Amino acid sequence: METAERFRAAVEKQDLGALDDLFAEDVRLYSPVKFKPFEGKPEVMGLFGVLLRTFGELRYLGRLDGAAETTADGQEAPSVVLPFRALVGGRQIHGIDLLQFDEEGRIKEFTVMVRPQSAVHALGQAVLAGLVEDGLVPAPGTGG
Repeated sequence: METAERFRAAVEKQDLGALDDLFAEDVRLYSPVKFKPFEGKPEVMGLFGVLLRTFGELRYLGRLDGAAETTADGQEAPSVVLPFRALVGGRQIHGIDLLQFDEEGRIKEFTVMVRPQSAVHALGQAVLAGLVEDGLVPAPGTGG
């Protein structure tokens, strides 16, 4: 089973351990709720621990394959778009996960896009609460 399918299966089963081998060590995750990306496998895995708890009834709806960018050596980097639906705080979210792969087939860049704006806000609040709960970021207003 290739990386995108393994990723999809792990997320749908909420199996955080199965995600570990799928990410490159220097993976970057671009979130709709944070301007700066989450960088590096430890940070991205910590975020996924929160996301797997935050998204309810997550289901992927299909798959689109393509090439997202041209690398420095002129090669096209393979990519996959996975459209999804989920619930966050009782709100329906429509979104896509854009996965870009390195030469070994690991996920090197991960971009999440969601709509509508109210869902983005609900997602941001839920993720921040989870990150604070897991000790991955300081609580707002604590000066940490």
